[in-house]
Amino acid sequence: MNWKRLVPLFVLADFSALTAYATAQHGVAGVIALALANSVTITLTVDLLIALSLVTVWMWQDARARGVRPLPYLLLTMTMGSIGPLLYLVRRPNGPVPARA
Repeated sequence: MNWKRLVPLFVLADFSALTAYATAQHGVAGVIALALANSVTITLTVDLLIALSLVTVWMWQDARARGVRPLPYLLLTMTMGSIGPLLYLVRRPNGPVPARA
């Protein structure tokens, strides 16, 4: 396993643990309420949505070009945020994108 898989795997493990901790501590409704608590957290939430939307477009195109089904990763992104793209980076096939006919 090379560093291109180890770094996202490390971040995925840590972020998943942080997400589980926050959800256990506050519950899903509590996490959403805190994300919308004031103008600063709303700004951060909207910024995250914009960034994840851009990553989702890239992930969709990259997965399709590599012959990978993107739907599981997109659903994870919509429900768990950055966990979807991180898991995609860990699991995506290595090597160049196959040429289209």
